[in-house]
Amino acid sequence: MYSATEQFADFNKVNVAQATKLAALAMENAEKFVNLNMNAAKIVLAKGVEGATAAVAVKDVQDLLALRAKYAESGVETATAYTRSLYEISSQAQAQFTALAEEAWATYTKDTAAWVEKASKSAPAGSEQAVNAFKSTFAASTAAFDQFQKATKQVVSLADASVRAASANAANAAKSVSKGRKAA
Repeated sequence: MYSATEQFADFNKVNVAQATKLAALAMENAEKFVNLNMNAAKIVLAKGVEGATAAVAVKDVQDLLALRAKYAESGVETATAYTRSLYEISSQAQAQFTALAEEAWATYTKDTAAWVEKASKSAPAGSEQAVNAFKSTFAASTAAFDQFQKATKQVVSLADASVRAASANAANAAKSVSKGRKAA
């Protein structure tokens, strides 16, 4: 026998479990961002102290120019590494949230399909057309969402490849500029 109350209670349990997973995932990723920023702050402070100490020891203009070039290159490398780490954490978080959303969607579609089946068995005589129309609409919307999800994954994949290529090019350009300065 179909029990709407039991179905509703099960649906709520699933929603609470999904919300708990979402909150835990958000906290985990927030902690990663905080740790990255704390480490970046420590590095910047250490580089600042090192640079100030080195600047005090400068004896002539050539040493000052060499010191400036050294810390400019180091700053670019540090900023590139920070940006790369930030992007990695963001990409991982996005993948985790996507997986959670896909899991929730799969559970929702499975539970809704089960609910429709149970409800259709309890439906009054003569409502077969309405039930079939609902089933058809639900199947179509599920298929459309699946197509949208596949297209989104492709766009994210292309964007990820573009960002990684741009990051690699920026790092190579920074290295080329610093090598050009050293040669000059």
